[in-house]
Amino acid sequence: MARHGGTIDWDKVNATTEADIDRQAHEDGTDDTSHLSAPYPTPATVRKTLHMTQKQIAELTGIPVATWRNWEQGRVGLDPAVQALLRILGREPEAARRALDVAAE
Repeated sequence: MARHGGTIDWDKVNATTEADIDRQAHEDGTDDTSHLSAPYPTPATVRKTLHMTQKQIAELTGIPVATWRNWEQGRVGLDPAVQALLRILGREPEAARRALDVAAE
C-alpha cells in the first residue's frame, strides 16, 4: 500500500530565513500587492506588518507554524474563520495581540 503524506525536515524548516521566505514568495508570485484591494490581508502581509517571524505569529495565534507557512505559500485555501482572523490582525493588531496573548491571563 502506498504511503501518502510526507515527513517534515524540521532542521530545514527552522533554518529558513525571512530572506528565503521573501525570495520564495517572489518566485511563486505570492508577493504581489493584490492584498491592498482584497477583503482581507494575506498571512504574509499581516505577519510582516506585525514585525513577526512565522514562528512568532504561529505561537501568538496558536496555529502550527507549518500551517501558517502553507497559508503564506498558498498551498491551502483560507477558510472564512482564517480570513476573519487576518482582517482582525490587520485592522486591530494591538487589540488582537491582547486578546490572543494567553501568557497575560
